[in-house]
Amino acid sequence: MITPNEQYTRLAKAIGYDDLYFKREDLHPLGSHKGRSIPVMIDYYYEKGARDFAISSSGNAALAATLYIKDKPDTKLEIFVGNNIAPHKLTKLNKVVEEIAKNETEKTSRIKITKTERPLQALMQAMKNGAGKEIISLRQSTDLIALAGYESLAREISAINKVAAVFLGTSSGTTAEALAQYFLKEKKKIQIHIVQTPSCHPLTEPFHSCRSDEPSISDAIVDKTALRKPTLIKLVKQTGGSGWCATNEDILVAQKLTKTYTGLDISVNSALSVAGALQAAREKYEIKGTVVCLISGE
Repeated sequence: MITPNEQYTRLAKAIGYDDLYFKREDLHPLGSHKGRSIPVMIDYYYEKGARDFAISSSGNAALAATLYIKDKPDTKLEIFVGNNIAPHKLTKLNKVVEEIAKNETEKTSRIKITKTERPLQALMQAMKNGAGKEIISLRQSTDLIALAGYESLAREISAINKVAAVFLGTSSGTTAEALAQYFLKEKKKIQIHIVQTPSCHPLTEPFHSCRSDEPSISDAIVDKTALRKPTLIKLVKQTGGSGWCATNEDILVAQKLTKTYTGLDISVNSALSVAGALQAAREKYEIKGTVVCLISGE
């Protein structure tokens, strides 16, 4: 098991569930749940001869990619981040890149970070301007290989006693789609509940409308294109799950409750899962068994 399944009975009772677990992906060696999928993608294309990669990211996926390819000295990585990336994420990312550069002999770093107003568009332009070399995009929302990376996460969650529902903050929907596919394939009755924000909620809109359009303190939910939407919505419904929209107040309440009943300081992005579980409990959504909240990382 890569990350622990931690039981928090007191938090479960405070929210209104019989039992509740945190899936601690914030403790993943690569920093977040993105560490499940990004290495699988890199290895797949690396074995096919690819050595140049590019990614647009709000932070976690870029960090996972950087940490993973540091042991592949013949690879290069170009990272595109938004101008509004959380400062602490950019600091962490820069620190890792600098440490890698110190230990290598090349004069120019093989990992480049570019801040831009539109990171996804910059990524797509970089793919076009490859100067004759193939550059592999590590964009999870458009790659089937990305789904395979989350099967290990699905297996670990399945090991939790009487697990009946999983709540997770959702941007592109890749993680949620992979979990739903696995649970349905294995005939496990585990609901998938996706959580988004007033700033970005194309995937949850079919289930619950957002109560406001405030800018969210959660910076990881950014994919408004929602290419996985048709497939994901169908899968979520098949699992018996739903979609939820967490306001800033919802997120802060979730963080406070988590601190009070578990002692953990979780990030605003991780708190989305707890906020979704809170909403489901308030609406008396039927969940017969253990609830799991994905603590995704920064």
